[in-house]
Amino acid sequence: MAPRAVTRERLAGAARAALGGGRRLEAVERVAGGSKKGVYRLVMDDASTAVAYVWDDDENYWPAAPGDDDLTDPFSPGLGLDLFEAAHARLDALGVRVPAIRLVERAGVRGPSDLAVVEDVRGENLRDLVARDPRAAAPVLDRLGEALGAMRRHRACDYGKVAVVDGSGASRGTSCEGVVLARALRDLAEAASRDPRIGAARVRLEERLRDLAGAVRPRERYSVVHGELGPDHVLVDADGRPVLIDIEGTMYFDVEWEHVFLRIRLGDAYGPLAVAGLDEDRLALYLLAQRLSLTAGPLRLLDGEFPDRAAMAGIAEHNLRAALDLC
Repeated sequence: MAPRAVTRERLAGAARAALGGGRRLEAVERVAGGSKKGVYRLVMDDASTAVAYVWDDDENYWPAAPGDDDLTDPFSPGLGLDLFEAAHARLDALGVRVPAIRLVERAGVRGPSDLAVVEDVRGENLRDLVARDPRAAAPVLDRLGEALGAMRRHRACDYGKVAVVDGSGASRGTSCEGVVLARALRDLAEAASRDPRIGAARVRLEERLRDLAGAVRPRERYSVVHGELGPDHVLVDADGRPVLIDIEGTMYFDVEWEHVFLRIRLGDAYGPLAVAGLDEDRLALYLLAQRLSLTAGPLRLLDGEFPDRAAMAGIAEHNLRAALDLC
């Protein structure tokens, strides 16, 4: 499939710079799943491969919204090379496996957009492995639990995107739960405007969100979390190690946010990743907030040209029903 925004010539030049000038780009294959950036497998004439990430407006299926470029909002879209490099450096320093960087190229060098070439991890993702062979997935889940433990133990006194906090910046709001509540109320309003079932329950859902947020007690230390760690964001390498991808949204935040997302996405397979001592009040608030986010977000994405429309509509419907069950 032809690239949407980046030219083959630019990818060929980046591939030669990343992998060695003696190779020639043989093929470009779009990697399925990306909604915020272009992801392309680069196949060279000697059969070696790499993956190119392209951050460009034309590669982003999400409709633009006010505040998208506000890095002080922990939940603003994770877009761009700066966020990727900061997250990669932090996770790598913690011993968390991420694809090795072969080349970074900023906008203006060979084209109008940021680009990175990274290691091609050819194994299947954790979602497919769990579905195909739960027994083979068990040691991968154990190793993912070890990686999450390293992330959980690394603390900061501030919350927000890794690029902001590690750069001594400050994030908006006064607490993680406050930021989540504000975002959940926006998601609720958006979902209510798009689906009459949420509209009819809007008052009850808002009251429930405020009650749950009011029960959360203050916290002053925050862990490293991926933010959207579904099993499709974990590849499995040739040695059976989990490899985290789509890392630009990595942040310092309440670890409960990560574990709610993992529970939602992994279902019965979540068990090996469970940890003791999570805050039940935060878990309750974050569960409803994520159900609303996973309703409003897919509905918003369907306003654009996202190709897998049936799957996205299914995600919205499933989470809409789950949100209603929580109020």
